[in-house]
Amino acid sequence: MPIKWVLHWQPNVGTTASGQIVNEVTQCVESMNGVKDGRWKATLTFYKPMLRDQSLLPEFPRDFMGISLPEQPNKYYFIIRGQRLVLEADSTIQTIMDKLQSYKSRVSLNFEGNQYQLGDFQLRVGKVSPAHSEALRGIVMELEYLPISSIEKARQMMDDFLDLWQDAVSKRSLPGHFMHIEPNFADFGLGDHYTSQHTAVQYAIVVAQVIATVQAGQAVRN
Repeated sequence: MPIKWVLHWQPNVGTTASGQIVNEVTQCVESMNGVKDGRWKATLTFYKPMLRDQSLLPEFPRDFMGISLPEQPNKYYFIIRGQRLVLEADSTIQTIMDKLQSYKSRVSLNFEGNQYQLGDFQLRVGKVSPAHSEALRGIVMELEYLPISSIEKARQMMDDFLDLWQDAVSKRSLPGHFMHIEPNFADFGLGDHYTSQHTAVQYAIVVAQVIATVQAGQAVRN
């Protein structure tokens, strides 16, 4: 499948992500002749174990999460970031978990927005917000290079496009920038050939950054 980078919006100190920034970024894509190609949505859920004996809680990972991705509607992906584990399952696993009552959802975050076609690239710009809430927690962008599925072979093209993109965004003098943090996929047992498991791992990294940014912003305000 095509190589993809998942980036997050890093606000300047003392500022936060906003709907206005999403609008400006969207206009930026359109100014680069991006053709709107529908909407997209991914949902990431943090899980907590259902325990009769709460003293056992420290033995379970705190960062156990699952994610549904629009390009794989029949699959569901689990990530335990601290233990460098990623697993692909059938989407029915969520129903099974509900019935077994082994884990329950602690919090879910939706990543949702428009997708655009720019030549061989696909861009998705989305808001991060808690399920059942309109509160904006962050902004993400997926950058996908459609012709190539090798991470190393696509790297130069991705870097070049990202440079053009950052230049276009910087002209709008927005209070922040998009950041790309590439995980060490080998730590998760993943190779150079790109898969949806690579995407799941990137979302796990991005959501940690979004949460840290929100918490930092709250600390500044307090």
